[in-house]
Amino acid sequence: VAEEKEADDDDDDGDSDEEEDEDDLAGRFLRLEQEQNTLLRELPPFGDPVSHVYHPLDYAWEPHCDFVRRYCRTPKRVLFLGMNPGPFGMAQTGVPFGEAWHVREWLRVVGGVKKPPMEHPKRPVLGLSCHRAEVS
Repeated sequence: VAEEKEADDDDDDGDSDEEEDEDDLAGRFLRLEQEQNTLLRELPPFGDPVSHVYHPLDYAWEPHCDFVRRYCRTPKRVLFLGMNPGPFGMAQTGVPFGEAWHVREWLRVVGGVKKPPMEHPKRPVLGLSCHRAEVS
């Protein structure tokens, strides 16, 4: 998320005791995301007017992994077009299109969210406790 200046899951409670297989669909998907995230880090920094860039897969990895492990269990036909996670969506939760209330209460995603290294003063990361709604 760049900031200009200025399923299928029978385990609804998320308390799975079984060890997750890193070769299952979710594990392969998460590894692919990590590889792509590494490539993104190699891009040159944005210039003016961009002053802050958020990388939710770095600081919100725990809830993102929980989301993927819950809902990426079987192959699905999915197409994301023009995904803009917004400052009160994925930037807070690590879940695509996921404002905090829906991620926490409806999807039942859990996990800790850290602070990004450089946070815009008007766009603080509050994680799953964020009370702002994403209007996009």
